[in-house]
Amino acid sequence: MAAVFKFISPWRFVRLARVSKASFIPCVQLHRTAAVMRATVDDFNRAKEQLGTLKKDPGNEVKLKIYALFKQATQGPCNTPKPGMLDFVNKAKWDAWKSLGSVSQEEARQKYVELITSLLKSEAPAVAPQPTGSAKIFQTLLVSTEDNITTIRLNRPEKKNAITVEMYNELTEALELAGKDDSAITVMTGSGDYYCSGNDLNNFTNLPAGGVEALAKQSGELLRSFVKAYIDFPKPLIGVINGPAVGVSVTLLGLFDVVYATERATFHTPFSQLGQSPEGCSSYLFPKVMGAAKANEMLLFNKKVTATQACELGLVTEVFPDSSFQTEVWTRLKAYAKLPRNSLALSKQLIRGVEKEKLHAVNDAEVERLVERWLSDECMQAIMSFFQSKSKL
Repeated sequence: MAAVFKFISPWRFVRLARVSKASFIPCVQLHRTAAVMRATVDDFNRAKEQLGTLKKDPGNEVKLKIYALFKQATQGPCNTPKPGMLDFVNKAKWDAWKSLGSVSQEEARQKYVELITSLLKSEAPAVAPQPTGSAKIFQTLLVSTEDNITTIRLNRPEKKNAITVEMYNELTEALELAGKDDSAITVMTGSGDYYCSGNDLNNFTNLPAGGVEALAKQSGELLRSFVKAYIDFPKPLIGVINGPAVGVSVTLLGLFDVVYATERATFHTPFSQLGQSPEGCSSYLFPKVMGAAKANEMLLFNKKVTATQACELGLVTEVFPDSSFQTEVWTRLKAYAKLPRNSLALSKQLIRGVEKEKLHAVNDAEVERLVERWLSDECMQAIMSFFQSKSKL
């Protein structure tokens, strides 16, 4: 993980979308003491070394804070020319440094040490506790097998279960393992109040050596493999939608065999709003399930629907009162899991086999279009606007 932080130094900073001055607020609270002591140069140098030991990415806002404090501590107040408006990376860095004003180098050094210390203390254990019955331990998921049911639970509740690159890879692997285990059915759900808030847009801020083009190509291949895992999944796959669902977590629901939702769930696919296009085979399955007109409202015009509306459209199988959702759904799932395992799997494969080739072709076409969209000015501007609006909250 240390490699993630190499670019935090002034010489290689994080590549990110434009972040306004208003976003220059660390998400980790600094702990101040009444003591007058200031951090020594040795303390400062030690903190620089400790930065590389962090196991979790603290996010772009905190990285900006780290960068600015480093510059202020080593060079004093910002005295360099303001970068051009289109130089988003250097503009964000300049704004961060400039916002420190006349803070002394000693105070900046102290704040730098406090921030790194706070980050180190706030880190959760590297591995989340894993439920019993699962041989594989994941960083972003909780996977367990019990009562003949394999449960895959998205486990980033503090981020509304937004999907990172790591989670994409882990979900693909978890589905592959679940498809081969002895369970009868597989269930996917979320931790916390959200089912999933879609893509973590920070996925777009860390550019590889090949730049935006390389990022788009890598992301396309990642998405292609991810959706393929759902298309090819050999057993009944049941979605237990415990809260709001956004983006790819919605479009994939057409590839589930049954979808149960709490009454407080909502379903939102804001693709055109972000300059992007549908994925998860939704461009084919949504019109097929709900009719072209209704599908277009969701996929083209970003319409958010309630759980009841989603059920009426055929995207959701059944809606349950929130107060009894978990009890009712899991009682039903346990009954399903008692059915003959081979019969369930073979019947599922028979149903899916009719259109599997078509679904793979749709997936390929959607990925190709998305790679084009990710490279468009329209998409980049939409993502920058998202980060700007987020920073003003």
